[in-house]
Amino acid sequence: MAYLTLKNINKIYPNGFHAVHDFNMEAEKGEFIVFVGPSGCGKSTTLRMIAGLEDISKGDFLIDGVQANMLSPRERQVAMVFQSYALYPHMSVYDNLAFGLSLQGMDEDLIDERVQKTARILGLTEYLDRMPRALSGGQRQRVAVGRSIIRKVGIFLMDEPLSNLDAKQRVTMRSEITQIHRETGATTIYVTHDQTEAMTMADRIVVMKDGYVQQIGTPKEVYFHPANMFVAGFIGEPPMNFIAKTLLGGCIEMNGAKLDLTEKLGADAGRYEGREIVFGFRPEAVSLQEGDYAVKGTVELTEMLGDSVNVYMDIAGEKAVLKVMPHEKPALDSELTFFVPQESVYLFDAQTEQIIGR
Repeated sequence: MAYLTLKNINKIYPNGFHAVHDFNMEAEKGEFIVFVGPSGCGKSTTLRMIAGLEDISKGDFLIDGVQANMLSPRERQVAMVFQSYALYPHMSVYDNLAFGLSLQGMDEDLIDERVQKTARILGLTEYLDRMPRALSGGQRQRVAVGRSIIRKVGIFLMDEPLSNLDAKQRVTMRSEITQIHRETGATTIYVTHDQTEAMTMADRIVVMKDGYVQQIGTPKEVYFHPANMFVAGFIGEPPMNFIAKTLLGGCIEMNGAKLDLTEKLGADAGRYEGREIVFGFRPEAVSLQEGDYAVKGTVELTEMLGDSVNVYMDIAGEKAVLKVMPHEKPALDSELTFFVPQESVYLFDAQTEQIIGR
């Protein structure tokens, strides 16, 4: 049996707003699961229902097979890290870390041992005597994380803990949180709107939109096998390119060239004849030398990123972004032909936005 089980979880507020619809998920002990999606998609609300900070309107929540809907946050044995650091401003870093253990009546020597070990893990040893106001944002976030992991609970919940940090601090904290997770072995649910955090940290990702789960899978699964256009466009940077075209004779026309999609569509070829489908491909999947589908367009803009170049294209009024090597950087306003391998093409139903074909 899974360690955490969410069955048809719904959140409906008194004003009638339905924030989360039929959320279903199982998490194994020790898994690192990331909820990702745009603001307002219901990911933080779901996390707060797991924590016991929000009531569950409908559905069942189980911890290790035990019904937990009505358990208090303390009874659920969870530790939560919020977007805001939520530190006690009048307490030193040491006392912030030790406070929860003191409430449990733990022996002072054991508290000191736990605090010193946690401080070493997070690089806070030299800051134990400082007050929160004397720390940088990254240091405060480390204290907030430390205050959670020091309790040695079975479930860690993190609600966008890195959003207040700069880019360099986020990269550092990502690796530290991942390492802490490995050391503690706790089941971790992590909320973010940053798909890079989701891809680099998660064992599995839950992609959400408008209160609905769009897909649950490993980073590799949601990246290479997206269930729909939303997942395909949300995961990946730059996002996947989408070009809507009408299928005629098993082909679509792309700036004067006919692309035969019969094999790619498989059994769906006949069903979509004469209908609009969406041709999708990732920016990094293209080649400037060879491939199955040749597409021609005009270079509108280039962005040098050091290890790669983003090339913004106009394809007879349709827009696309290519990711090429620095030595392949094309000239502005030049005509450019690029190639997309068949295995890197994704086809979607233009109406339902669900993936189709093989």
